[in-house]
Formats: sequence, structure tokens, C-alpha cells
Amino acid sequence: MPLSLINRRLCGAWALFGGTCLAVALVLKPGRSLMAVGDVALCFAPLLANAGLLLNAGTSNWRRNAFWTLLALSCTAWMTAQFGWTYYEVYLHKAVPAVFGGDIVIFLHGVPTIAALALQPHRQWVGRNTAHRYLDLVLLFLWWIYLFLFMVTAWTKVNPDGALYVHNLNLLSHIQNLVILAGFGMLWLTTRGAWRVTYAHLFGAASAYTLASLPIKFVTLSGTYYARSLYDLPLIVSFLWYGTAGIIAYQMSLRESSSIPSELKIKEKGARNEGVWPARLAMVAVLSMPLLAIWCVRSSSDPPAVRNFRLLVTLIAAIPLSSLVFLRQSFLNRERQEVIDESNATLEHMTRMQTQLVQSEKLISLGQLAAGAAHEINNPLTAILGYADLLAADPSVGERARSLATKIGDQARRTKTLVTNLLTFSRQVPAERTLLDINAVVATAVQLRALDLRGDRVRIEIRTETVLPAVRADSNQLVQVCFNIVSNAIDALEEVGGGVLTVKTHRERANVVLTFSDTGPGIKEPNRVFDPFYTTKPVGKGTGLGLSICYGLVQEHGGTITCFNAEGGGATFRVELPAVLALFSTREAATLVAQSGSKL
Repeated sequence: MPLSLINRRLCGAWALFGGTCLAVALVLKPGRSLMAVGDVALCFAPLLANAGLLLNAGTSNWRRNAFWTLLALSCTAWMTAQFGWTYYEVYLHKAVPAVFGGDIVIFLHGVPTIAALALQPHRQWVGRNTAHRYLDLVLLFLWWIYLFLFMVTAWTKVNPDGALYVHNLNLLSHIQNLVILAGFGMLWLTTRGAWRVTYAHLFGAASAYTLASLPIKFVTLSGTYYARSLYDLPLIVSFLWYGTAGIIAYQMSLRESSSIPSELKIKEKGARNEGVWPARLAMVAVLSMPLLAIWCVRSSSDPPAVRNFRLLVTLIAAIPLSSLVFLRQSFLNRERQEVIDESNATLEHMTRMQTQLVQSEKLISLGQLAAGAAHEINNPLTAILGYADLLAADPSVGERARSLATKIGDQARRTKTLVTNLLTFSRQVPAERTLLDINAVVATAVQLRALDLRGDRVRIEIRTETVLPAVRADSNQLVQVCFNIVSNAIDALEEVGGGVLTVKTHRERANVVLTFSDTGPGIKEPNRVFDPFYTTKPVGKGTGLGLSICYGLVQEHGGTITCFNAEGGGATFRVELPAVLALFSTREAATLVAQSGSKL
């Protein structure tokens, strides 16, 4: 159904209800019949308003639900006071007393609306902790109660005076209505899209209520007001307008198949100042208490009993309000400390990342240099190897010369193998998993790292099991894992003057296991060695990413890597990789799988 048609029908229904009330007010003469009809109409109007407002309280956004629920609560509070008024006039057939118990309910019915304004449902609050914002709302609520006790209650409990009671109550009510009107007006002017239309209607409803309350107060004081005269029609219109705003907002959300703020574009200035004005109002409310107390002592001409009562109310109200201020500040300080801690951590990580990027650039350049040098070395190596083979095969050369030529050829082949491994290790290629002999991977990694060994203080012992099942993995990545572990162990041994690194391979159930054990000082925090950026090396020598990368590579291959300190001293790294069961016999593979499952 088109939105314009819905609005026309809605306006027609409200016009029919309002026209009926107008007709009754014009036809019926002042008396009990008009009073009864008017009271019932004023009880029925907030119900219609709630029906329209609560249509929007079923969304997935709790703040929007709270906004519309608070508006409905405000109408319900007013209706509750109206029920009390109707009880006196219709049921008891008595005039409502000058000091009516429902006056405080009518006065406080605007507080939920002010709280709804502070929620600003069209915005998205970005803060980590919103507890201090809720305390702002509680502060404002308590402040309005304090104002009622300070300005109104004194003329009923201490020095009864009906005229001053009504005057002060009307003054506070007008101030509250103007605050609500200003709040809706500000939201109307600072929003866009569907929320702008919604706030415009809510502003119109608040304006109608404010304009309706002014003449009623004056005619009540003059004694010319009677229930329910034409003065009540603007009140009925204001409640119907609130309901209309709710229904229009609901229809807009249906038309756009999304929540109302989906088309909203908040101004940048408003977005930056989000949530600021409720806090400022709360601060002004707290600061106003001592000012009111000073005015009461210095400038007020009220009787001493009234002044003493107001001072007592101020002192008592200062206790909960001050407590809330301290609580709010503690929440705010905690939030700020969390932000500072996170900022410091982020800055530290950024510094480490910058260092790592610089180090990565150096390693890339070094890798390119090494690759180029390796290619250049390969050419003379090929020539050396060829000439050595020719010399070894030449029958005219003596036996000693052929023996030396054979040794030269063997060393040239060994050097060529090392250069080939270096090129493979430094080359950045996509992962390609094939069946690998883990013993060959370990030998390659140890051979690469042994090139940099100085002296005989550090010794590497390799104890491999002769027959091992293959693993499906990327050779370059596994060489990188073994190389990093061996390199870290050698660095630790060199720091203490030397030692032995033992590398073992064996089969354990359905896994191939590698262990790297050294005789060094061990690791202070074995549970943190795989954390990114964790390193015990001096600044500039280690980045703390090597073992973290190893952990990720082993995990990608379906294996596990652990670290612990041995009882006799030194650190041990244990790497488990799943073996390729297809290389086992069928019976043996089934046994290994069953054993692995029972272990888990």
C-alpha cells in the first residue's frame, strides 16, 4: 500500500477522533456528561499514542527500542495521572484537590522523553564503554526529582500554600516542556532522511503539548477552566500526533525494507560531538545545586522553614548525585586507561612491524644478492667439475693426480649441491606438497646452517631412523622450519661457549617425529616462544617471528610443534608430522590409525 495512502487514512482516523471530541465539546453543555466524556477521551488518547509508538520497539537495535519505549512510557505516566483525575471527577463526583498526588507523575512524565532524546537512536555510538552515558541519564532523572522537591514540595509539606504550589509546579513544567521541545528541534535540524521526518513529527507533537499546557495553566489559576472544555483539544491532538509519528516511522522502515537510520547521513560535526550534550547537561545539573542553595540563603524571601527545608533537600540530594559523579568518573577513567593501554600496545606493535619490514627488505636484498652470486658460482663450479672429471679419466695422468682430481670433483659436487639448496631455500615459490624423505630435509637444513659455523665449539649430531615413512609436505617450508630451529639452537649454544645439538628422527604411531635437543641454558618461557615478536635475543639480532612462522607452517601441514626444557638442561623442540599411511601395509596402517585415535 502506498505510504501517501496510509498517511491519508491515518490522518482521516485521527481527524475523525478529534472531530468527535470537538463536536462533543461544542454540543454538550458544561456539566458531568461533558466531564465524563472529556476524561475518557484524555485517557484514550495516550493509549492511541502508545499503539503507534510501540510499533517501532521490536527492532534488533536495543537503543531504538529503548527510544520508542521511553516515549511510550512518558505517555503511560501521563495517562496514569489522568486516571487519578478521572477517578475523582467521574467516580467520586468530587473536584480534584488543589494539591493532587498525581501532579508529580504528570511532572515526571517528561523525564523518560528527555532520556529518549539523550539516546539519539539515529547515531551509532562508537565508545568501548557506555556505562558513564547511562549514569548521565540517571543524574538527569534524579535532578528533576530534586527540582520538584526543592521548588514545589516545600509549599505542601512545610508551609502549605496552594497558589505558590501551583505557580512553581507550572513554572517547572513549562521549563521541562521547553527542554523537550528544544531537544526534538535540535535533532530535527541535524539529521537527514527518514529520521528527519520522524523528528519533525515528534517536534510538532511536543509543540502542540507545550502550547496546550500554557492556556490550561492560566485558566486554572483564574478559575474559568472546566473539564473538559475546548482547552483540552490541543492535548488530544498532541497525543494523536505522537502516535502518528510512530506509525509514519514504522511505515518508512517498511518502505525501505530496513531500519530507519539506513538512509541517514549524519553531519560530521554532529558525529564528532556525539554523546557530549547529555554529559554537559548532567554537569550543569550537578553544579546548579550549590547555586540554588546559595540563592535560597542569600536572595530568597521565603519563610525560614521553607529555606531550611530546601537546604536539607539539597544536602540530601548531593549525596547520591555526588556518588554518581564519582562513579561516572571512575568508569570514564577506566575507559581512558584501556584506550591508553591499547594505544601503547598498538604503537609498540607498529614499531616492531616497522623494524620487521626493514629487516625483511634487507633479507630480500640479501636473498637476491645470494641468488645472483650462486648463479655466478655455478658457472666456474661446472667448469671445475668438468675439468676434474676429464683429469680423473685421463689414463696418461698419474695415479696421484687422478686421485686428487677425483677429490676435487667430489668437493665441487658438494659445493654445487649446497648452492642448489641455497637457491631453493631463498626462492619464493608457491607451496607444492610432495612425498618427502624427512631425513633428507633435516640433512639439507643442517648442511645450510653448518656453513656458518665457526670453530668446533658447537657440534651437530644427527641420529636418524633408517626406514621412515614419507610425509606429504612442501620441501622448502619444512627446510625453513628445521633451519630456524637449528639456527636458534646454535645461537643459544654460542652464547654459552659451545655445546651439542642433537637432531633425531623416528616414527611414532602414525606420525614422523623430529626432535631438536641442545645442551644450552634452556628457554625462560617455553610457552611463549611461538608468540609473534617474542624474542630473547638482543635488539637488532632477532625479530621474534621465526618460531611463530614455524608454528604456522607446521600447523598448515597438519602437525604439531612443542617446546620444553629437558630435565638435564637445555631446550627441546618436538615436531610431529602425519605420515603417509599409504606407504604402510593395510594392516599396519589400520593399527596406527587406531593407536592415534586412542591417544587422542
